[in-house]
Amino acid sequence: MAAPGVVMRGLLMPDIVGSMTQIDPGTLDHSHLWHPFTQQRDWQDEEPLIIERGEGTDLIDIHGRRYIDGVSSLWCNVHGHRQPQIDAAIREQLDRIAHTTMLGLSHPGAAILAARLVEIAPPGLTRVFYSDSGSTATEIALKIAFQYWQQQGDRQGLSQSGDGTGRTAFAHMRNAYHGDTIGSVSVGGIDLFHATYGPLLFDSHVVEPGNLEELEILFGNHGDELAAVIIEPLVQGAAGMIVHPPGYLRTVRDLCDRHGVLLICDEVATGFGRTGTMFACEQEGVSPDILCIAKGLTGGYLPLAATLTTEKIYEGFLGAPEESRTFFHGHTYTGNPLACAAALANLDIFEEEGTIARLQPKIELLTELLGDVAEMPQVSEVRQRGLMVGIDLGEHDPADRLGNRVTLEARGRGAIIRPLGDVIVLMPPLAITAPELRRLVGITAESIDAAAAGD
Repeated sequence: MAAPGVVMRGLLMPDIVGSMTQIDPGTLDHSHLWHPFTQQRDWQDEEPLIIERGEGTDLIDIHGRRYIDGVSSLWCNVHGHRQPQIDAAIREQLDRIAHTTMLGLSHPGAAILAARLVEIAPPGLTRVFYSDSGSTATEIALKIAFQYWQQQGDRQGLSQSGDGTGRTAFAHMRNAYHGDTIGSVSVGGIDLFHATYGPLLFDSHVVEPGNLEELEILFGNHGDELAAVIIEPLVQGAAGMIVHPPGYLRTVRDLCDRHGVLLICDEVATGFGRTGTMFACEQEGVSPDILCIAKGLTGGYLPLAATLTTEKIYEGFLGAPEESRTFFHGHTYTGNPLACAAALANLDIFEEEGTIARLQPKIELLTELLGDVAEMPQVSEVRQRGLMVGIDLGEHDPADRLGNRVTLEARGRGAIIRPLGDVIVLMPPLAITAPELRRLVGITAESIDAAAAGD
């Protein structure tokens, strides 16, 4: 017999018809939900934090308690929650149409947004392919790079068996994270997330981030086999906010140029101001051949991602129908009109409020505040680039769940932060004020103290 409150296929159990809203959401969560990156056995023992609404940089739970959104709702919120301009843009679009396919059709929002993205992207990127998440954006980038080289070989008469030019390999950084679909996992390097799926993946060359000698050896040995190198520019987020040394990205770009290899920059996490510039690769004067963006694209409102390419790559897919040079890839909600409306409003706010310029004093303040955190005896290292921060608590027994205990302590003090193992991540919305930033860092320090004292 189904438990009370269970919705069965095609049948809403009679005892809860008209009364579902009266059931405790936490009970329903424990009964039915499966959360991402969450050990559900532990989750069942915790009281779920149920967020009902948001306001500015605050999240508000069903009991009315407020929490600073210290990780931008997983690194995506930019201008705050319930931002009036973005809210209005979505409502206005709802009066037109909520969704229409882009297979054989188009709509104004998608076209205008594409032009706006090309305008702000690093020079040379001229074409925009939409999808719905960072993982799909990188998956698309890999497929584009692979197919591009196959078709280059076909066009040059080099391929008799579909081998293209021989450029079929990829390279990525150790501890990279590019998403959770099969292609993006194949160029991922976090064993905790990816090792289980090894038999499903294709091989990819791995280099130690920041190690120029290893990079030179890779290109020397395999430069003519590589279709592309994929990199998170400046900061590897899910690895624990690992910051690359100055000039490293520029060197990767130069080596790709020297060996004729495409460069894919995954700015899903680093894009839209997180490192202090609109895109991280700007800081080293780098233009990739393919750029992946998502998260902050809509201001953190709706799922939308984009993969931008150069005109040269785009032209590599043009041909007669019988040549089968089409990029056979798509998503049901590609270029969703509501999401495009949110993204356009998001970009308007960046321009009208001078978001990037106003961000610089906040970055300086955060650096100052983190200086005290770095001196704490429980902290082994603080890593920062812009508003992206990793507070490393050193190595501990995973069973201690120190990072998780810090986040629970912070929750009790009114802040939402996240652990990556025993690295505490801070990445607040760009709209955060100086007093809120002081409070967030203060709560984090107190929480580290409290969690460590409980060892």
